[in-house]
Amino acid sequence: MKFSTLKSIYQCKCPRCHEGDMFLRGKLLSPTKFTFMNKSCAHCEQSFEPEPGYYFGAMFISYGINTGIFIAAWIALTVIKPDYSLTLLLTLLGVAAIVFLPFIYRVSRSIWIAIFIPYRGDDRQPSN
Repeated sequence: MKFSTLKSIYQCKCPRCHEGDMFLRGKLLSPTKFTFMNKSCAHCEQSFEPEPGYYFGAMFISYGINTGIFIAAWIALTVIKPDYSLTLLLTLLGVAAIVFLPFIYRVSRSIWIAIFIPYRGDDRQPSN
């Protein structure tokens, strides 16, 4: 099954083959395990940690995504309740940051690795 690059990023699939999972399945909602990554792709054996500190740049992608979420929450609060307090705004932003943290963490890493590792399809040799 072929995936587009955007779909593979959203689903946190391997950037090289779009088949293998980057993160352990079923751990997204686990507060202590959502960060656990597979060492390599089970399908094409692409390493998900090419070098130490590789995902440092994903922090900047995460910052951008969080900024977008904060602006959207601020606009929504302004539309829904124009006379909001600063406490309400900060509480809403804090809750949004905590709720979206596992998703943003994974997607920012997926975007970062997809920038540097191009899609190659299934380049494994068929076994006869």
